[in-house]
Amino acid sequence: MNAAKPFTIPKKLVYEAWKIVKTNAGSAGVDKETIDDFEKDLKNNLYRYLEPDVVGSYFPPPVESGSHPKKNAGERILGCSDCSGSRWRRWSSNLFLNRLWSQSFAGSYGYRPEKSALDAVEITRKRCWEYDWVLEFDIKGLFDNIDHALLLRALENTWIANG
Repeated sequence: MNAAKPFTIPKKLVYEAWKIVKTNAGSAGVDKETIDDFEKDLKNNLYRYLEPDVVGSYFPPPVESGSHPKKNAGERILGCSDCSGSRWRRWSSNLFLNRLWSQSFAGSYGYRPEKSALDAVEITRKRCWEYDWVLEFDIKGLFDNIDHALLLRALENTWIANG
């Protein structure tokens, strides 16, 4: 990626992400800092977590890992860095990216905010009367098999195109 930031997350969205983290009321993470501890100096803590992004030197805390069995044999390694600052950062990114790309994925219903399986059923029923064919697919193990370098290049181009 370029040395310059490809995007800037608005301060209002950063605060909105913090409110989500606070509402979820999770426990302290690997850094032992509780949400209440983080909030005691909220303004400086949000800035402290934002500033490294500006200079490109943010490093997340260590990850605690464990394995989880997959549905059809095998296991998936899951990691949890789950400290207040990391949760806030993930929500900030999530909100930003959802707003940036929401129109690009308008026909997708899986794992989308404000979309549900019932929404997918409703649109499917409607389309059954508009078309006389159906195409349905599921990409098994997508993130296990996708070319991550190619994915990152596509994301970089999207960020640049969307300013």
